Amino acid sequence: MLNLIHHPAAETAEKPPLVIAHGLFGSGRNWGVIARRLADRRAVFAVDMRNHGDSPRAASHRYPDLAADLAEVIRHIGAPADLLGHSMGGKAAMQLALTQPDLVRRLVVADIAPVAYTHDQTRHIDAMRALDLADLTSRAEADRRLAATVEDPALRAFFLQSLDLKAEGGPRWRLNLDVLEAEMPHIVGWPGTTGQFDRPTLFLTGAQSHYVRPEHRDRIRAHFPAARFARIPDAGHWLHAEKPREFEETVRVFLDAPDRA
Repeated sequence: MLNLIHHPAAETAEKPPLVIAHGLFGSGRNWGVIARRLADRRAVFAVDMRNHGDSPRAASHRYPDLAADLAEVIRHIGAPADLLGHSMGGKAAMQLALTQPDLVRRLVVADIAPVAYTHDQTRHIDAMRALDLADLTSRAEADRRLAATVEDPALRAFFLQSLDLKAEGGPRWRLNLDVLEAEMPHIVGWPGTTGQFDRPTLFLTGAQSHYVRPEHRDRIRAHFPAARFARIPDAGHWLHAEKPREFEETVRVFLDAPDRA
């Protein structure tokens, strides 16, 4: 099963559990602050997706696989659960909701659509592979070395959260870079899943992001007829990191809203 970071409800759990699925190159630890704040009246479980963090390594990294992993987690903690997924995690969450809808009560999809994209993230894998790990003892030094191939300091900081400096045998990436590279067409793609999830779904995007476009809405509504849309101002694709309080509050309001008659 996937590695779980469990944030117990601070008070008596009044709401269903929430599962958070991170995006490509991320981990459950990236969501620590948001997860703890949302765990006031519900248990929150931030997972490491397969081939990331402390979760199992596998030769396949396709959305039916990722959805099956999330299904196993939800059955373990108790179904139905609320499910939040960002980017790659959002596609995995949509795949699960469309194929096993009884496991999901409410769905939040953060800055991704059920479509195939043409961009490729392999250059980031190349940058991580190129980082000289020899005699590396500090994150500051790792950042200095990574700056040779990654200009954006925020992106470097994000990648370096997956660098284990204290690993036995020396520093290593907590990412299965070989499989992620081989499966990249499937990660940026979409398996063409059919079906509908008719329960409440929120597509939450960054106002400055181009991942969810107006032309995607017909496809979204075909799969998610109860979809609602919200945008966070002055945020891009990493909306939960750029505007964490606004992101958290929008998610909370949606998850706690009464069901429509």
